Amino acid sequence: MVEVQWKLVFTVVLSFVSVAYGVTDPNDFRILNEFRKGLENPELLKWPESGGDPCGPPRWPCVFCKGSRVSQIQVQKFGLKGTLPQDFNQLTELSNLGLQRNHFSGKLPTFKGLSKLQYAYLGNNQFDTIPSDFFEGLDVLQILSLENNPLNMTEGWLLPTTLQNSAQLLNLTLSGCGLVGAIPDFLGTMSSLSVLQLADNRLSGGIPASFKQSQLQILWLNDQIGNGLSGPIDVIASMTSLSLLWLHGNQFTGTIPAGIGALPSLTELNLNSNRLVGQIPESLAKMTLLKKLDLSNNNLMGAVPNVSGNFLFASNQLCQSTPGVPCAPQVTALINFLGGVNYPSRYVSSWKGNDPCGGSWLGITCNSVQKVLILNLPDNKLNGTLDPSVGELDSLTEIRLQANNITGTVPKSLTSLKSLTLLDLSANNIEPPLPQFSGSVKLVIDRNPLLMGGNHPASPSPDNSSPHSSTTNPSPPATHSDSPQRPPKVKSSKKSKLVVIVASLASFAGLVLCLVLLSMYCRKKRKGSLKASSSFVVHPRDPSDPDLVKIVVSNNTNGSASTATGSNSESISSGTGDTHVIESGNLVIQVQVLRRVTNNFAPENELGRGGFGTVYKGEMEDGSRIAVKRMEAGIITNKALDEFQAEIAVLSKVRHRHLVNLQGYCIEGNERLLVYEYMPQGALSRHLFHWESLKLEPLSWKRRLNIALDVARAMEYLHSLARESFIHRDLKSSNILLGDDFRAKVSDFGLVKLAPDGMKSVATRLAGTFGYLAPEYAVTGKITTKADVFSYGVVLMELITGLTALDEDRSEESRYLAAWFWHIKSSKERLTAAVDKVLDVNEETLDNISIVAELAGHCTAREPNQRPEMGHAVNVLSQLVEKWKPYDDETEGYTGIDYSLPLTQMVKGWQEAEGKDNSYADIGDSKGSIPARPTGFADSFTSADGR
Repeated sequence: MVEVQWKLVFTVVLSFVSVAYGVTDPNDFRILNEFRKGLENPELLKWPESGGDPCGPPRWPCVFCKGSRVSQIQVQKFGLKGTLPQDFNQLTELSNLGLQRNHFSGKLPTFKGLSKLQYAYLGNNQFDTIPSDFFEGLDVLQILSLENNPLNMTEGWLLPTTLQNSAQLLNLTLSGCGLVGAIPDFLGTMSSLSVLQLADNRLSGGIPASFKQSQLQILWLNDQIGNGLSGPIDVIASMTSLSLLWLHGNQFTGTIPAGIGALPSLTELNLNSNRLVGQIPESLAKMTLLKKLDLSNNNLMGAVPNVSGNFLFASNQLCQSTPGVPCAPQVTALINFLGGVNYPSRYVSSWKGNDPCGGSWLGITCNSVQKVLILNLPDNKLNGTLDPSVGELDSLTEIRLQANNITGTVPKSLTSLKSLTLLDLSANNIEPPLPQFSGSVKLVIDRNPLLMGGNHPASPSPDNSSPHSSTTNPSPPATHSDSPQRPPKVKSSKKSKLVVIVASLASFAGLVLCLVLLSMYCRKKRKGSLKASSSFVVHPRDPSDPDLVKIVVSNNTNGSASTATGSNSESISSGTGDTHVIESGNLVIQVQVLRRVTNNFAPENELGRGGFGTVYKGEMEDGSRIAVKRMEAGIITNKALDEFQAEIAVLSKVRHRHLVNLQGYCIEGNERLLVYEYMPQGALSRHLFHWESLKLEPLSWKRRLNIALDVARAMEYLHSLARESFIHRDLKSSNILLGDDFRAKVSDFGLVKLAPDGMKSVATRLAGTFGYLAPEYAVTGKITTKADVFSYGVVLMELITGLTALDEDRSEESRYLAAWFWHIKSSKERLTAAVDKVLDVNEETLDNISIVAELAGHCTAREPNQRPEMGHAVNVLSQLVEKWKPYDDETEGYTGIDYSLPLTQMVKGWQEAEGKDNSYADIGDSKGSIPARPTGFADSFTSADGR
């Protein structure tokens, strides 16, 4: 009873408070007043000191509410000075907080428990302390900005693991805020994280290996205070989503990974002021989107590739400064040698310029005509292998590399050095076999443990050895266990030849017998269970082993491939013990064919690069062109194989004029290749965003409208018209390809998901491209076809504006195209201003654009059930595309035919007019068969008429 009375009293008190303070929650009202009291210049807020109501009406400036609760506070750039109330986290309905660019100071209050906070902009203030539980419970946080705050500057602070619970985090900006320690591994596993800025802190260690599979688009790790970040940067070559990478002002070592040229979206790369060595990858010259490249102040060697854009490379050990001009041959060979032994710093700093004989190159001795005579680098702790390019130093007389840690085999190219008299490799870890050197070479190989017990042909035999070699080349003992077994040489005889021939014939006969039996077995099985014929497709499993074949049974009716064991699938081994199964039709193509038509995957046939690998152009014998997508061997992971499998499985089941046609695939050895029809005009993104740099004509509105309709029809087919319902999951402008006629086809089906019947959504790992992702998919991981509709709406916005879905260089308001477009689409003036400037807009065009803008808005509605089906998009757009009209010209037509006559008489008249020469009179048999007539006219009328 007492408890009930207290509850009643509490309710009455709250009622009086509500009357006194208006609609705002009393606790929220109190915290806002504490916020104002903590300021030295509260007058800048223009909040009434007495009366008024934060949630209004009229509401307080810069305060936004949902009902009676405060949901936003936006006071950025007000110049406010003061502290925040420490119970700030009791504003539990807060979703958006903008305090950036003020002069707030003191201790940050904990944000623990702000479970609805999505955006927190706190950067560019003077907060000096951050509580340890600050990040707890921020479950829906998407953007956090804390940059340029002197947080815990004395001892620094570590990024807590609780942050990884913010699974929807897109943008984490923590530059210049006192971070110390290593970069946390979990940042690389946060699938939604697109922007990570950690510059100007005191971080140490290397880039975590977990970043290899991250979807980061912008990464700033530059200018760490103190020793800075260190170690190799190889991991960045696999971060295929990167568009901007800043690593300058650190202590990174090793080489620039050659695979960095495969990053398809990279526009800016800054590696200035590190300790990088090696040669600048030639692949950088092929990156058409790369606009800014700074490699200055490193220890890079070799030539300068012909990279376009703003390219800086000063203060390195480069052979010369002219882009595109190679180093002198001797310099190239020596630099390659140095690369084999991992670029020891002592020689990197010494080997400068383009003439090894014109400076103080340590360990190099030259003759009078500026040719390298001696390579003398003993006892220098060299680690690595001998590069074959040493064999290009044709004037070498001595190679002294004793007492190092050189491993691997001796390159055969060294045997071509005609002037070589001494090769001293003693006290290393050289492996067998040794190549055969001439008798004039003294080969010193003692104290190489792997050689001393291995089988290797010594330079000369004792019969023709020189005085130098006789004491240094041991006789060949038993073969080393790790090297291939070689049988002893024996004299041939007729008997041994006969044995070899008989054994070969027996093996061949056995193989033929197995094939015959297998054929008979499959034929019997086919007769008993299949109604249509199957065929054998025999192709090599591994190009390096032509004698080993794999037999695949391809069923021509049900679209499946089966191995000789009779299963209806083909397995792909990842090398890790996992098996990936592909169901496909008769699409297998031999790798030899693809090598031939692409000129062995020649660079001049390269069409582009992506996360999967490289795409090459090929021309078949019949003159038709194809596009061959080749998976890079270094990225053959389970994820990559899953996408390879999905692409084949989906495209072997669907056919549509606006889906890119899969013509075949190849699985041989380490090769994983997909073969498509060739789309000459490339991706839509090239024509929307890069047409100027690529010197293309900008797309007209008519073409954009046709492209939009083509894509809508393709997606409608995938969603509702195919035998099964598919979800693309990665629809974007770079996955829409254009033919010569600029008609569009949707491509890249590696992420396609089958939508099960009777299910509203399917749960899956997050995949796709940020900027096109539907919000419900990014948040819950559950997906429906409406996620594709959202992505399609973003593509429509790109077609209208010519802007990319996401661009960090744009203002904060317009950075995310979908969010910004929603605010401007309903205003004719703002929409007109947003239309791509290259479009010639008249009143009729603007009306069309308004309709498409409205459609884009519907497609990107926040709630999936508010978005239309793709069939609706087809209906809307098909009414805007120019209609066919009858051709009205009386001068054209079939001369001599009266089209007013009945159909049968008209046909008879045509036959008489065309048959005066009796050309058809004798066609037919003696039984009076109907004479043959040209198809496509009379026959079509007859069939249409039903007679």
